[in-house]
Amino acid sequence: MVAVAAAVVAVGACSPPVTVPAGPDAADPVCGEVLQALPGVLAGGEERSIGSQSIAGWGEPAITLRCGVEVPGPSTERCITVESGETSVDWLALEADDAMVPDHARRENGSWTFITYGRVPAVEVVVPTERGGDQPTAVLVDLASAVERTTAERACVGADDL
Repeated sequence: MVAVAAAVVAVGACSPPVTVPAGPDAADPVCGEVLQALPGVLAGGEERSIGSQSIAGWGEPAITLRCGVEVPGPSTERCITVESGETSVDWLALEADDAMVPDHARRENGSWTFITYGRVPAVEVVVPTERGGDQPTAVLVDLASAVERTTAERACVGADDL
């Protein structure tokens, strides 16, 4: 068992750092709180070293989180509410060809991109297709308690709410 654990640590240590650009508000102190509250394992992937401020990554290919990205304004994008216990976080679920999807999230094999809606600072999560399976939003449930440290200023509304 110890040999297996050592092998896993050795493999993780050999992975290159996750390098995605920091968001424009990455220095926001709330981002530090978010990062401290993140899980060490996400979707079966160990946390990886990072190369930018307010960034986290797990596994290979890396699921990435960037805190301090541009806060999206009112949008017609699909907005989903993810609940985990007492926690509720709204996310924009972006299609691969959406103009809001950052360049680093555009992958050959595809990915899902989620950006918090109505929260300051905003948080972006990119889930590579090969890591998301048929439930890419499952990682959002695991991240909800950390992301909840951001301030909710707005919420998703549906056609029934108008």
